[in-house]
Amino acid sequence: MPLRTLKVYFLIAVSVLVLAAAAYAVNPPTMRLDYYHTGNATQEMFSFDRVVYEPLPWPGDMSKTIDDTNLGNYFFEVHDQASGKLLYSRGFGTLFSEWSETDEAKTLNRTFSESLRFPAPSAPVKIVLKERREGKDVDFHEVWTTTIDPKGEFVDRTNPPSPGPVLTIQKMGAPETKVDLLILGDGYTEQELSKFETDAKRATEILFSRSPFKEHRKDFNVWGLCPPAHEPGISRPSTGTYRHPPLGTSYDTFGSERYIMTTDNRALRDVASYAPYEFIEILTNSQTYGGGGIFNLYATVAINSEWAPYVFVHEFGHHFAGLADEYYTSDVAIEAATQRIEPWEPNATALLDPAILKWKDLVVAGTPVPTPWRKAEFEAYEKDIQAERRQIRKENRSEAEMNALFEKEKKH
Repeated sequence: MPLRTLKVYFLIAVSVLVLAAAAYAVNPPTMRLDYYHTGNATQEMFSFDRVVYEPLPWPGDMSKTIDDTNLGNYFFEVHDQASGKLLYSRGFGTLFSEWSETDEAKTLNRTFSESLRFPAPSAPVKIVLKERREGKDVDFHEVWTTTIDPKGEFVDRTNPPSPGPVLTIQKMGAPETKVDLLILGDGYTEQELSKFETDAKRATEILFSRSPFKEHRKDFNVWGLCPPAHEPGISRPSTGTYRHPPLGTSYDTFGSERYIMTTDNRALRDVASYAPYEFIEILTNSQTYGGGGIFNLYATVAINSEWAPYVFVHEFGHHFAGLADEYYTSDVAIEAATQRIEPWEPNATALLDPAILKWKDLVVAGTPVPTPWRKAEFEAYEKDIQAERRQIRKENRSEAEMNALFEKEKKH
């Protein structure tokens, strides 16, 4: 090939690469609306906090901005204010909705910080927040609206202090072409950051060793980020252990000893904003069995626990896919539903109409619905297990004893 022709091909190739890079860079900035969700068991209200531009571009696919899954307790829409055109929508769950079903919510008002993230618009938009009202019609109803001018003088364009370097644990493509999972660490000191990296890589391998994630590993990017803590571990108030980790995670959320969550939404969002993400898993540097997960909010796991592999995948299922718990004998903070309604979660049913069972295509022909099982035997055994579990926690006995109880239950 003549040298002149080779140079032409080289210039064309460079031009193509430049255009491809430009195509990946066309995503708009990420905008976030922080607001307050206040109320109790029967009332709620919403109030504006701030609007910020996050440091990184929007990590999602701009050709898939409308959510049609019908999942979540809440749903928000971003509409162009002038034309009314729907620009973005997403379903999600909140910590408030869980708390509102506790006994505490019957006698006390509380306020939770929450956030809505979306591709930054170029013109003023109307934000519409909707809530799923579970009654005769299980549907979303508008509960709050506000408007945002992306060029407004009070939109925060400053960035919070960087929490540290972003680790590339697994990169399968540009953020906007993949599902972006961010693994955050909480309760790791500066000297333990290498431990976090090891834990994050271990958690990644755990996730992608299970179906259906292992079949879709190439569809995921995984990033890691860990703001250093002043002291190791997180709070566990039921045992008199108090810490102040950067993300604010703690055991005993809503009085449930194994439930690990954070109410410091601002801190969580500011830290996470330095990495491209659509989903968040928080690894807590703690050993006691625990974790939590809320649809399109975040998930947590006590990564030093012997049962971390099980808890991690379980809680990520809540966060990533909106899956409901499939147990009902363990102690929980929330009260049982007073109405028999069909749950929105894809893996649970009230069998109000067996003819339209959600997973009908998976059921072998001739299987009776509902399907008989050894329900009374199961409940009697689990009642004894839960009583033993409560006694171990009440006496603050070793985690080894709790692990032995779980192993006994698993084998049974």
